[in-house]
Amino acid sequence: MSSAKHSIDPAKLPRHVAIIMDGNGRWAKKHGKPRIFGHRNGVRSVREVSEASAEIGIPYLTLYAFSTENWNRPALEVNALMDILVSTIRDELETMNKNNIRLGMIGDIDRLPPSTKKALLEGIENTKNNTRMTLNLALNYSARWEITAAMRKAVELAKEGHLAPEEIREETVASLLSTANIPDPELLIRTSGEYRISNFLLWQIAYTELYFSDMCWPDFDREAFYRAIVDFQHRERRFGKISEQLNP
Repeated sequence: MSSAKHSIDPAKLPRHVAIIMDGNGRWAKKHGKPRIFGHRNGVRSVREVSEASAEIGIPYLTLYAFSTENWNRPALEVNALMDILVSTIRDELETMNKNNIRLGMIGDIDRLPPSTKKALLEGIENTKNNTRMTLNLALNYSARWEITAAMRKAVELAKEGHLAPEEIREETVASLLSTANIPDPELLIRTSGEYRISNFLLWQIAYTELYFSDMCWPDFDREAFYRAIVDFQHRERRFGKISEQLNP
């Protein structure tokens, strides 16, 4: 069977792909297992998609790993998720360095449990010199939190005399977000057949192409990822223009 990878045009790769990794719990239920079984198997998909992204030359990959709303889940599941995050970061450090992948994060790190925060900061420090790809984990993240935090920063800058209202541009807002040094995603993938954004990168996805897959996250392998890239490359991105302006 031919891989969709062979249909990918290296000249038309998105610079940044973001993924809402959804469906771990439903996948586990389908297999007659507890929800945490799905989360553990989802780690395999994280590895496959991360390696596939680096292999084909995508510079930035952002994975929605834990939202601010996820704290409302049962404590047992939340604690297990945090344990999985710690073990996964530590287990994958060697692979990330081998593949020249730099670990980053977006979100409110201070609310994470000490062990999770420690593992995350260690991973970021130990991979900071890698240059092939940046893998960002969105942890304790929500777009509304991010935009609210940016507004607070703007007010502080104004109080200190560093920012006047008439100086605020779109670029100003973007510079105050947690993705300040990252290009906006060109492709957003969501798995499990849900058609929602779920408070993820709301500012950054203004012109992002959306791709929805019916596959639950633990089933979303590198081949599924390649198909999403091929689909993206067949789209016409107009940014408010008409086709005739892009193809005179």
